[in-house]
Amino acid sequence: MDLFSQLILVISVTSFLSFQWLFHRVSPWVSTRVSPGFLRLADKQKVEWNSRTVSTLHALVVGLFCLYILLFDDAINEDPVWGDPTLVKINVGVTTGYLISDLLLIFYYWKAIGDKFFVVHHLAALYAYYYVLGHGMLPYFANFRLLAEFSTPCVNQRWFFEVLGYSKSSRPNIANGMAMAVVFFLVRIAVMPLYYSRMWFVYGTEAFYRVPPEGRAAWIISSICLDVMNVMWMHKIARGCYKVMRSARRHKVGTQENGKAE
Repeated sequence: MDLFSQLILVISVTSFLSFQWLFHRVSPWVSTRVSPGFLRLADKQKVEWNSRTVSTLHALVVGLFCLYILLFDDAINEDPVWGDPTLVKINVGVTTGYLISDLLLIFYYWKAIGDKFFVVHHLAALYAYYYVLGHGMLPYFANFRLLAEFSTPCVNQRWFFEVLGYSKSSRPNIANGMAMAVVFFLVRIAVMPLYYSRMWFVYGTEAFYRVPPEGRAAWIISSICLDVMNVMWMHKIARGCYKVMRSARRHKVGTQENGKAE
């Protein structure tokens, strides 16, 4: 194993240990001081609270690094299949540590946060990232996938509002719901044409055929699986957003009518 591969392994292990520490120690300590409502939650809710807190932190760190690479790393933009994967490997190494940490927590606290879709999502991502970390292939596409992390904070914040007792028609909830729907659509759905157009652009080229068949299968199959789940989640988010907006509109109309009656 070369020196850089050893560094990536250290980054992944450090990431795993760091996210475990954040889940078990940092999140409970900070949450009790920032949000008094945390102490009133049931044990299962506290587990999910800590899991989502860590998820939000990971999303912000990895998402920002991903955006930087996408904008300024000329090597992978010029050669999306075999461009220099140094920065991408670092980012994917952090994400790999997080995904393994989260999988461990999901299985250990299955009754609280167990979700088969998240298990499939994590395993599909890890399967694809193996080829990035192990062979340095497809760095552009691996990094592009991490853009999806930008939607995670809003999704988690929606759950925080819910367990803290915020009304679905409250202004913070509506604002977050709108932001969640817009951001989720932008970074997971609207980018699909760009992603698959780049995939089609390299299809059949020499660089494409240098990727072993199993690597191509991992790339294509994991992409399709992740996007099918993204479409399903987008559908749920859109329906939820519509229901909340309709409820808020009815509440507003009802309030105005009561005011006129008085």
